[in-house]
Amino acid sequence: MSQPPLQSQADLLTRIAEALERLAPPHPTTPNFDAAEAFVWRAERGTLAPVSHVNRIDLSLLRGVDRVRDLLVENTERFARGLPANNALLWGARGMGKSSLVKAAHAAINRQAAVGGRLKLVEIHREDIEGLPALMGLLREAPFRFIVFCDDLSFDAGDASYKSLKAALEGGVEGRPANVLFYATSNRRHLMPRDMMENERGSAINPGEAVEEKVSLSDRFGLWLGFHHCSQDDYLAMVHGYAKHYGLEAPADEIEAQALEWATTRGSRSGRTAWQFIQDLAGRLGKPLVAIG
Repeated sequence: MSQPPLQSQADLLTRIAEALERLAPPHPTTPNFDAAEAFVWRAERGTLAPVSHVNRIDLSLLRGVDRVRDLLVENTERFARGLPANNALLWGARGMGKSSLVKAAHAAINRQAAVGGRLKLVEIHREDIEGLPALMGLLREAPFRFIVFCDDLSFDAGDASYKSLKAALEGGVEGRPANVLFYATSNRRHLMPRDMMENERGSAINPGEAVEEKVSLSDRFGLWLGFHHCSQDDYLAMVHGYAKHYGLEAPADEIEAQALEWATTRGSRSGRTAWQFIQDLAGRLGKPLVAIG
């Protein structure tokens, strides 16, 4: 049987190489970190997308979380100045400002003259956690400091991606880059539902070891900050703080009565409930939510 001409073979190999190149995942490219102060990790492309406007509120508007606010701000400030700091897990009641605190603390520290905008916030989505090691590698050599932030982080039965998170935070050969800190929010203190841990305890040959492996994930966070349901006084302080900040003029007793009724209809008092009430109040007053002062 005769062989095809060498030129034909070369063309075929070229086409095969081009097809394989198209199928291969994109090579991570170094982003322009001067383009923004916050980015979103696009795991499918291996790129960081700049965020032109970060959805956040001022740190002064967070009420009823004074202790955890101060701890996170202090931890963030130490990290921004090149001092040792801990990964942080913000856990607890929904709507109490966990993610808002992360974004507000970043903004407050980044505005300091000594930091000068060198602290970047990078959001990674829960479903992209397995791509965390690749993100860490991209940030490792950059001349900035980074807070990698995952909102509403948790794991369900059969989900093994938590192992990628464990390795990226502390357990891998390279370890966490010195210029990267990881902040996460969750409704669960140990990032996994209680029934999942109980199932592990009941079905494993060595129940203690099975549970220990999963609990050890939360141990990678040196700073645990608990958020709890707020009191009525704290809730009203949040409402009045928002109203003053946005110049919503109405009698204080009327605002309080309406805010309490709003919370009762939702069966919840929280920072999120207070913010939703303020949006409703501003709409009824015909005023846009623009900060004054």
